[in-house]
Amino acid sequence: MKVPAMIAAELRRLTSSRMGIIALVALVCVPILYGGLYLWANQDPYSRFPDVPVALVVEDDGAPAPATGVDPSTGAVPASTTTVNYGDDVADNLIEGNAFDWQRMTADEAADALREGSVDFTVTIPADFSTALTSAAGDDPHQARIELETNDANNYLASSMGTAAVEKIRSSVAEMVGSEAAERLLTGLSDVRDSLISATDGATQLTDGANTAASGSSTLADGTAQLATGTAQLAAGANTLAAGAQQVSDGNRQLADTADHAGAVVQQAAEALPQVRADLTDAMVAQGLSPEQIDQVLAALDPLAGRLQDGNAQVQTAVGKIDQLADGAASVASGASELAGGAGTIATGAASANDGAGQLRDGLSTLAAGTAQLRDGLAGGVDAIPASTPDLRTLQADTIADPVKVSSDKVASAEDYGAGLAPFFAALSAWIGIYALFLIVKPISRRAITALHSPIRITLAGWLTPAMLGAVQMLGLMGILAITLGFTFNHPLGTLGVMFVASATFAAIILALNVWLGSVGQFLGLVLMVLQLVTAGGTFPWQTLPAPLAALHHVLPLGYVVDAMRQLMYGGNLARAGWDFAVLVLWMVGALVLAMIGVTRMTHRRTLRDLQPSLIG
Repeated sequence: MKVPAMIAAELRRLTSSRMGIIALVALVCVPILYGGLYLWANQDPYSRFPDVPVALVVEDDGAPAPATGVDPSTGAVPASTTTVNYGDDVADNLIEGNAFDWQRMTADEAADALREGSVDFTVTIPADFSTALTSAAGDDPHQARIELETNDANNYLASSMGTAAVEKIRSSVAEMVGSEAAERLLTGLSDVRDSLISATDGATQLTDGANTAASGSSTLADGTAQLATGTAQLAAGANTLAAGAQQVSDGNRQLADTADHAGAVVQQAAEALPQVRADLTDAMVAQGLSPEQIDQVLAALDPLAGRLQDGNAQVQTAVGKIDQLADGAASVASGASELAGGAGTIATGAASANDGAGQLRDGLSTLAAGTAQLRDGLAGGVDAIPASTPDLRTLQADTIADPVKVSSDKVASAEDYGAGLAPFFAALSAWIGIYALFLIVKPISRRAITALHSPIRITLAGWLTPAMLGAVQMLGLMGILAITLGFTFNHPLGTLGVMFVASATFAAIILALNVWLGSVGQFLGLVLMVLQLVTAGGTFPWQTLPAPLAALHHVLPLGYVVDAMRQLMYGGNLARAGWDFAVLVLWMVGALVLAMIGVTRMTHRRTLRDLQPSLIG
């Protein structure tokens, strides 16, 4: 009996009755229903999030808007005259965004709705929300709060969805508030830059004035140095003049004293002249001279007396002038002394003025250097703050608030959530489909074992029957995935080929379990499915598994099926898919060899266990 005949005989047995045909069709459809319905239900759950009811409670009282700009007259930030309510803004954005079915409620209404299950979670924006968001500009900065309340009794995943939603709200609010704060900061910097420009202009003028003053002070210092030298010379000359004037005064005083003495003598002589004339007359009378003789003598003497009187007058005049000269010389000597004292004071003052002018020159030079540094520093400050426009500041603020833009690219891409799960559930469906087929398909024909002694043909016949039915299952599942659910495949034939090989490999494994262990092997096929369900890495990455299960991931075949389908379906690494395919073939060959060994044992040696009816099938 040949292998095709044994396969045909098994198929005739399975379709020998109407109920058999129904059972066979039902079991063939198991993976189609399992994989198709599950993936249909989970094809794109994210697109249905707008249907998820969420309570939104807004209690925000608002707050004064932070002021912007600087008053140029006072240099202070003016008080704000407007208010903001970030809570209402957030609520409007959430409702317009339609990420969930946001329903505005009061706090009591939201609590009742969450408890009753009419909403999946609640988000509350508290009364001090805007106050907290604007507090960074004041002396009591503190964080704003967004309150999330969930009820795992409604749906556990709703809690994760709520956490993700609140985090997205938090990041969007942080970006919005950060953008406004950054724009206020940039506006303030722009005002500071304008003030620095004005200060730079003033510093430039101050520098020019300081340089002019420094130059003038240098000239002043030169002049005061000359003044100090001249006044020192003047003081020395005045001292010399005072000494000479004193000598002149002393000489004039001696001359005046002599003149006074001579004048006194002449005056006495002039005053004694009448008495001498009288005495002379009396003497001539006593000598007996006649009056004529006396008159002649007196006539000769009288001109002399006249000249004496004239001389006396001249002498007295000269003495007076000499006295005036002496007095004048004394005054000159006194004035020269005073001049010498004043010249010394002036010289001392001029020396002090020269020292002060030098200090002024040095100070103004330092001032000029300092103002130049101030001017350069202010100019550097202006250069350090780039010029901006309102539009540029808005772009800068947006960049500061959200500095990182994620550029996402995919080496291989699944179109949606359902497509992401398709490899895992298709592989799992292949195992379930083969497992179900072995509920009605006989692993090994006992008639063939009795009639034939060819383990290879018996094993191939026992394997090919479920393998061909499994191929029909995979073809039907592929049609559901591609046509009904609309999933796209980068390599559709390669994907279908992996599904065929996977189904055939699973048939070989379950066949070997049945050959060696009978109904216990069938049960172990269920256990093996559970192990592969948790180790295949179909949902979370396999690296998240505990170490023993992670080790099984590298051994059991389902993970290789999932990986191969991902590479072929999403357009990934074909070399990896080839390696996965090779591992599956190795499993299939190994299982068939193990089954042949078991069949060989059965054809050469029968045991009481072999004669007992199986609990399954």
